[in-house]
Amino acid sequence: MSHLIAPSILSADFANMQAECEMINRSEADWFHVDVMDGMFVPNITFGMPVIKAFKKHAQKPFDVHLMIEKPERYISDFKQAGADILTVHYEASTHLHRTVQNIHSEGMKAGVALNPHTNIQLLDDIIADLDLVLIMSVNPGFGGQKFIENSYRKIAELKNLIIQRNSKALIEVDGGVNSDNAPKLVEAGADVLVAGSFIFKSQNPEETISRLKNF
Repeated sequence: MSHLIAPSILSADFANMQAECEMINRSEADWFHVDVMDGMFVPNITFGMPVIKAFKKHAQKPFDVHLMIEKPERYISDFKQAGADILTVHYEASTHLHRTVQNIHSEGMKAGVALNPHTNIQLLDDIIADLDLVLIMSVNPGFGGQKFIENSYRKIAELKNLIIQRNSKALIEVDGGVNSDNAPKLVEAGADVLVAGSFIFKSQNPEETISRLKNF
């Protein structure tokens, strides 16, 4: 499988939401990546269900929703109704992770689990076979435009080995500081999905930048 590209709309121009959405539709991107932050799990607040619903009206590609919020299990049905196709919760934020994953699946969505930079891959050993996706945070969550953490390559390789050992079908997604310099190394390490925000939306030609990330 060729790697997937998921532009993070956190870095998009919200004054031109429809135009940004249509650009992603035209581009070689595969998913929309939607970061939801609550100001408690991370020190930032982004947007909730109404904005996702508004964006979804114009989107022609799957919505990959990443919840950086406390007690994400409270809102699983709400995010389904807002338009999420993939729902990812943080290992660090979900006390009853297996139940949360079951509930995401019961709503007809794919289930992902995200890991902060300090969180050990082996903590997923008992649940990796139930997951559709694991998101490796290659920056500390909460803000866009941060510097890539080099240790992420090792974590991706470790995760790939765990997925193979447990016969899991989970995709490996990487979010934070992704650019055209490190993208080939991330895919080589085992990444299946690359999330990029600032690198895409602050470039002179976002469509062309997406194409470069997709075809190297």
